[in-house]
Order: sequence, then structure tokens, then C-alpha cells
Amino acid sequence: MKAKKMIPTLMALLILISVALVGCSSKEEGSSKSESGSTTTVDIFQFKVEFKDQFEAVAKQYEESHDGVKINITTVGGGEDYGAALRSKFASGEEPTIYNIGGPQDVADWADSLADLSDTAAADAALEGTLEGVSQDGKVLGLPFNQEGYGLIYNTAVFEKAGINPDEITTFAALEEAVKTLDSKKDELGLDAVFALPGKEKWVTGLHLSNAFLSPEFEGNVLGTFDSKSVEFEYGDAFKKVLDLQNEYSVQPTVSLDYAMQVEELFSTGRVAMIQQGNWVYGSIAGIDEDLANNGVSILPIPVEGYKEDSIPVGIPMYWAVNSNKEDAEVKAAKDFLDWLYTSEEGKTSVLEDFKFIPAYEGFDASKVSDPLGKAVYEYSTEGKTIPWVFMGYPTGWGEQQLGVNIQKYISGEMSWDDLVKESQKAWEDSRK
Repeated sequence: MKAKKMIPTLMALLILISVALVGCSSKEEGSSKSESGSTTTVDIFQFKVEFKDQFEAVAKQYEESHDGVKINITTVGGGEDYGAALRSKFASGEEPTIYNIGGPQDVADWADSLADLSDTAAADAALEGTLEGVSQDGKVLGLPFNQEGYGLIYNTAVFEKAGINPDEITTFAALEEAVKTLDSKKDELGLDAVFALPGKEKWVTGLHLSNAFLSPEFEGNVLGTFDSKSVEFEYGDAFKKVLDLQNEYSVQPTVSLDYAMQVEELFSTGRVAMIQQGNWVYGSIAGIDEDLANNGVSILPIPVEGYKEDSIPVGIPMYWAVNSNKEDAEVKAAKDFLDWLYTSEEGKTSVLEDFKFIPAYEGFDASKVSDPLGKAVYEYSTEGKTIPWVFMGYPTGWGEQQLGVNIQKYISGEMSWDDLVKESQKAWEDSRK
């Protein structure tokens, strides 16, 4: 009798143990990553050196509020070639989860490694027209960083002391006159030169400066630029005039000047009156002279004779891309981070206040753009005094490795302007064959 009673007892015990095990298993399968002890790592490989420290701080903030997610950030930019570094990164087998692309040419180059971001909240919030260069076959393949504008950043106190009214500089002739006035008063103004042209930085000349003069040729259409089999340099004479003006009245030798020397050593210390840069330099200037950054700088137009002489180029500097070759969990974690950055209240505050970005998304209070350079770009935009960005549609490497290198030869006296145009045209045509 005792043996017979033990059988149902043992069976009941086994059933209870089985139920408990099933319950534990179900709980483990449905747990968050932090509960299961695993971590999803998102590796970010990005180019924007100007907000490196702030971006790393925001990533740590995100980790603290999102258990189970680890974000690693590697920044390559400034004087380094981000495109070449990114290709090396992929070739090494250490592919990042999130990386940067520029527009239609990069979309074509990285087609096999771009996740569809159409389902993200950030894509829904992106301002009209900002996704045009990274959309293909109904898919959104990149999310905009921000809006940026660039031109000739100037020291307002130096201009005032020289008796120059910046509001009157709306043509190349007026700019040239102002430059000559500044040059004639260098000693009393404490200037080494009027400009600091960073000829070492091929992106400043071969991408940004060239864009102002090639954009009208392609009617401001980045996709049209990408599809074009040739480049005519229709505004080449105007291009040459602005380049020559900067080079002639710059600290020399210009081909040796890099970003740090231009922005930090020369402009931020008051040794030059003007530099060709964009609103992104605010942080660099503030790091040297916070008062100058907040109260003593603004932006003049890059005058394109025969087109627009009172406007600045404004566009999307780069896009965030997510690596489609990664595991689903990693792709999802990357999308979640980018959504948080541009659509959560915490993220949006960081974008405006820490990064000093001009947002490219709805849901931001653009009136809270806090730095004077960002405000100046915003004012140019609202007044319609802008030149679209088309350099994202240049052939791969053409802007820096072809045109940028040729500009270095030209400003060094090793190449004529006519040869610069001819060689750059041929390189474009060869790349489009």
C-alpha cells in the first residue's frame, strides 16, 4: 500500500518541478537583455570631430537609461580621410554598426551594407527634402545629422574697428574692397593676415568651396549631379576669384595650413579676420575664447558672380547609416539609439544644447539654436539666401583626391587654373564611364 501511495506522490512532484522549469524558461526567454545578462554592443564609426566629446557623453547618458546596450564611438575626421578610414575599417573585418554616408554616391558605393531605416521614428520626423539623396526604391538608407551652413566667418570686433559694415558685403566687389581695407590696417588691427586658407584640408577647398560654384551648374540638384557624365565649370572664373582672394591675403604657406591651425591657432586668437568655415566651428572657437564664440563672430556670403552673391551653402553634412550585415538585435539597437537621439526629449535637448546642431527634424524649437553662427545660418535659410549642397553627388573621391589635390598644386604655383579645370574635368568623366 505504501508503494502504491508513493507513485502518485512522485508523479505530482515531477509535475510541479516541470511546471517550475517551464516557468523559469519562459521567464528567461521573455526577459530583457539586462535580466538575461547579455549586452548588445553598437559600434559607431563617425567623422564629426567637432562634437566628439559631447557625443561620447550623450552615449553614456543613453547607456545609463537603457540597460543591456553598450555604445562604442570611434571618431575619424578633421585632417584624416574619413572615406578611406571607413573602407579600411570594413576591409579589416571590424565593421561598425553605425557609420556615415554622404549622399547618392555613397548610397551606391555602400549599397550592400545599408539597412532600411524607413521604419524609424527619425525618418518620419526628417524635414522635407532632407532624405532625397539617401532614398532609393522606397527605402530610406540614411538619417540626417543636422543642417549646416558655411561661408566666410569673420571677427565682428575687427570689422567694426576697421570701419567695415558687414551688411554691405553682398557682392564679390564689396568683399574684395573689405579685404583690401583689412590688409591695409593689419598692424593696427593686430592681424597676421586677413584670411587663413587651410589648403591642407582638401575638403574645405575641393568639396565646400567648389560646391558654391558647381551647385548652380547642376541647378542645386544632388541627384542631377550624381547622374552627370561631365562637369563644365560654368562658374569657374567666379570660383577662381574667390580662391585667389583667400590665397593672396592668407597666412602662408596655405598648403600647410590645417583645420586646427586655421580655426584654433589663427582665428580664435584674433590673428586673422576671416576664415572659410561653417557653424560647426563654434565649439572649437569657444574652447579657445568663449567670449569671442558667443559675442564676436558671424558669417558672410561666398559670392558667386553671375548667380548668387549674397548667399551661403546650406545642407545636410552627413547621414547616419546602419550596417545591414549585423545581427537583427544589433540593427534594432542602432535604430533605437538614433530614434532616441532625434525624437526623445532628452535626445533633442542634447542635439540643441550640447551638439549645437541646427536640427533637420520636426519637433524641435529652432528658435533655441543658441550659438551666433547657428543663428546666422538659420537666418540665411529663413530668408532664402542659400546655395544647395551638391558635393555629395560628386564621383567617389573626386572632390578631395582630384579637385582638392589640383587646388593644392594651383595655390602652390605648380599648376595653372586652365590645367586644373581640364584635369578635373577628365577625372570626372573617367569616373563616370
